Amino acid sequence: MKAHDGMYIDGGWRPATGPDVIEVVNPADEQVIGRVQAGTAEDVDIAVRAARAALPAWAATAPADRAARLTALRDVLVTRAEEVAETVTAELGSPLKFSQNVHAAVPVAVAGSYAELAATYAFEEKAGNSTVYHEPIGVVAAITPWNYPLHQIVAKVAPALAAGCTVVLKPAEDTPLVAQLFAEAVHEAGVPAGVFNLVTGLGPVAGQALAGHPDVDLVSFTGSTAVGRQIGATAGAAVKKVALELGGKSANVILPSADLAKAVNVGVANVMSNSGQTCSAWTRMLVHREQYDEAVELAATAAAKYGDRIGPVVNAKQQARVRSYIEKGVAEGARLVAGGPESPREQGYFVSPTVFADVTPDMTIAQEEIFGPVLSILRYEDEEDALRIANGTVYGLAGAVWAGDEAEAVAFARRLETGQVDINGGRFNPLAPFGGYKQSGVGRELGSHGLAEYLQTKSLQF
Repeated sequence: MKAHDGMYIDGGWRPATGPDVIEVVNPADEQVIGRVQAGTAEDVDIAVRAARAALPAWAATAPADRAARLTALRDVLVTRAEEVAETVTAELGSPLKFSQNVHAAVPVAVAGSYAELAATYAFEEKAGNSTVYHEPIGVVAAITPWNYPLHQIVAKVAPALAAGCTVVLKPAEDTPLVAQLFAEAVHEAGVPAGVFNLVTGLGPVAGQALAGHPDVDLVSFTGSTAVGRQIGATAGAAVKKVALELGGKSANVILPSADLAKAVNVGVANVMSNSGQTCSAWTRMLVHREQYDEAVELAATAAAKYGDRIGPVVNAKQQARVRSYIEKGVAEGARLVAGGPESPREQGYFVSPTVFADVTPDMTIAQEEIFGPVLSILRYEDEEDALRIANGTVYGLAGAVWAGDEAEAVAFARRLETGQVDINGGRFNPLAPFGGYKQSGVGRELGSHGLAEYLQTKSLQF
């Protein structure tokens, strides 16, 4: 798609107030594929004022009418799915098939789920002699990352609109083109002017201005824990609500009774998906000591199959970051059984699918989020040891448990300090709440729990 000149504000495209532009680079061939204007604090202010002006009418709109706009938005995304996939592939480097099956398809499912929730959610309920109203919190600042660019946009914007909020979106600077495509879809779906607004720009400029704007009532941010802390501090100073979906270092716990080959193969696939750029990826595989050597061999064989099947990481900085972690793993004594720090191609920001064995819980690669196609395999002595290792990071976003008996897996999963756990390869569910414990974040996305983040509660006593 051709990049728009300017910002989508108050129902139309308008030039940015500053002269700066952002080049959009295809990470597979390092070629510039487009340029977007870099928004300023003034652009943010214009967008927030448009959202504030549109709020009373949109908040007063009947839930059924908001549901109709979301249904229309879902339908537009369906008709433009191929364009979405091609745009994400160009911006992010994702293989086209993955872009079609995940980057384009999942946002359609999420938008549809919120169309249904908008029509059925109990915005009013009785509690004894009180009537409780769930009302829109107000103007929402949505600040989204590049790794699942459209999904993260829809996961914030759809529930906000369903709740009756208005939105200003600041997408990641690496993937602004699909955000512009989304703005076109919102416009085509008939969402009223000012209800949704888009400001492209850099995080330290547009993102910071948006998070700190006094007329923003809620900041919903997905990204690194370090930036999440800054946004939390900014919002806290203004007594402003935040929803933060941050980093992860999720454990894939394979209990001795599990189907080892299946658990290892699915685990490797999970880490390599999206070139490892998934906050909920199971980047630590925990295996009982008696099955450890077999698991390492299976994982190395599985990883070798991904050499020409995964795309690049998003940019040169991310490539250097991931390679530095691989080098650090080697330096700290972990054993490479697949991949390594060398780039597998001369052009593009590619990283070899990498698997480490003999990883100990205190190693950097077992504690810090790498955000690349890198798997660490750790051995454990017994179930209590596995639990200690799994819970032994500052993160708690996701995870997996495998066992021959489902009840055994569930019992272990209930003891994990993490927000979401897949049992024996459980499928993605767009209605299930997603979010973290500890430094993985605050709040939840998706389903009714995600909708509740954009509501505030009022009670009337009779």
